Amino acid sequence: MRCPFCKQDNDKVIDTRPSEDGFAIRRRRECVACNKRFTTHERLEEMPVRVVKKSGRREPFDRAKILGGILRAVEKRSISLETVEKLVDAIEREILNQTDREISTRDIGELVMSHLRGMDEVAYVRFASVYREYQALEEFIKEIRTINPASNGGNNSGNNKK
Repeated sequence: MRCPFCKQDNDKVIDTRPSEDGFAIRRRRECVACNKRFTTHERLEEMPVRVVKKSGRREPFDRAKILGGILRAVEKRSISLETVEKLVDAIEREILNQTDREISTRDIGELVMSHLRGMDEVAYVRFASVYREYQALEEFIKEIRTINPASNGGNNSGNNKK
């Protein structure tokens, strides 16, 4: 490690500690040439996750895009920002824990929908309508039937005539 003061490449480590989050090592060093002290941080170099778009283009994974999509889906619902943040954390963890360093937008969308489905059905349908690009009312009805099979499309067989 080069000294930031005299630029010599001769130092000794005088203290080593893990960082607060536990994902880095903090080292206090002293330059043997000029006796000045400086701190370095060592982190694990992670392979970034790339997102494969429908067009085939690849771009870096961006948690903010998932957060934005979910916030639009839960708008005017009684879901706290803290709950949404925890949901995004869980989705991000699943994406980062996979062994493949590329994931398709389709897989991300399905992952988000699987989490939303269990949290809020209205938010789920809102997200699905944008993600699946619904063009007709029948597509909404079909999606609603997948989460609520009791909605039988207006069959009034339960009507009793007196």
